[in-house]
Amino acid sequence: MQQHFDTPERDAANHVALSPLSFLKRAEVVYATRPAVTYGDIRRTWAQTAARCRSVAAGLAAMGIGRGDTVAVLCPNIPELFELHYAVPLLGAVLNTVNTRLEPETVAYILDHSDAKLVIADTALAPLLRHAFQINGKGLPVVDITDVAGDGFGQTTYDALAAYPPMDWALPGDEWQALALNYTSGTSGRPKGVIYHHRGAYLMAMGTVAGWALPPHPTYMSVVPMFHCNGWNHPWAMAIVGGHMIFTRDATPAKLLAALADHGVTHFGAAPSCCKCCATAPRPNPLPPGSRC
Repeated sequence: MQQHFDTPERDAANHVALSPLSFLKRAEVVYATRPAVTYGDIRRTWAQTAARCRSVAAGLAAMGIGRGDTVAVLCPNIPELFELHYAVPLLGAVLNTVNTRLEPETVAYILDHSDAKLVIADTALAPLLRHAFQINGKGLPVVDITDVAGDGFGQTTYDALAAYPPMDWALPGDEWQALALNYTSGTSGRPKGVIYHHRGAYLMAMGTVAGWALPPHPTYMSVVPMFHCNGWNHPWAMAIVGGHMIFTRDATPAKLLAALADHGVTHFGAAPSCCKCCATAPRPNPLPPGSRC
C-alpha cells in the first residue's frame, strides 16, 4: 500500500533562509567574549563587533537605505569594511566593495552602473572619489571613514552610524535575495558585475571551513582584499569558527611579517605574488610555528 504525502508549504517551523548573517548572530552569543578584531590599538570581541554591525545597519536605515539599495564602499581592509559585510545585508541592501586600485574613470562607471545610493569611503581615498564624481557628473551621499591620511567630504561619518542603538537581527525572507555586487577589474573591457545571493555566500563560507579544514578560533590575517570576491568569503567564514581577525590596512611585506610574528597568525589568504613578496622579504622576527598560507 502506497501513501502519498503533499509537500508542505514553507513556514517558520520547517524553513530558515540560508544567510551568512546567521553566522554573526550566533557568534555574538557563542563567541561573545572571544577576540574578533585587532587593528592597531583597537581590540574588539565578537559581541562588541556584532553590536557595532547592528548599530551601523540602524544608522544606514536612518539615512534611507533599505532592501535592494546598493551601498558602494571604497576602503582598504580594515574593521569597518569587515563590519559592512554584515551591516549592509542586514538591511536587505546590496554591498558593492569597489576596487581601490582602479582609475577614477572605472570607479565612476561602477558607481553609475551599480545604481549606488550611497558611498562609504575611507577619507584617504577621497581624491579618487571626488574625481569619479566629476567624471560621471553624479554626486552621491557620502559617509566618511575617518583616516589621518586624508580629509573627507561626507555628510556624516562611520563613527556616527556606529553610535546608533543596535537594531535587531533579521534574516532575509528569501535566501536568493541579493547580498553583494562585485565587479571585475575591467582589464579587457568594461567591468562586469556579478551578484552574490545570501544562500550562495552562506554555502561558500561553509565550504571554506570544510575545504580549508579550519579549526576553531584560528588567528586570521586579512590580506586578500575584500573587494576581491568579498575577501574570498573569509569575512563570513571567520564568524562560523570564532576566528580572531588581524588587520594591517596595507598589505606590505614588513607589516604582514610583523603581524605574523606579533599575533601568532595561523591562517591567511593571499595571491601567490603577495606570498612570494613575503617569502623573499627580510624577516624582522621569527615566524610563529604552524603558520599556514
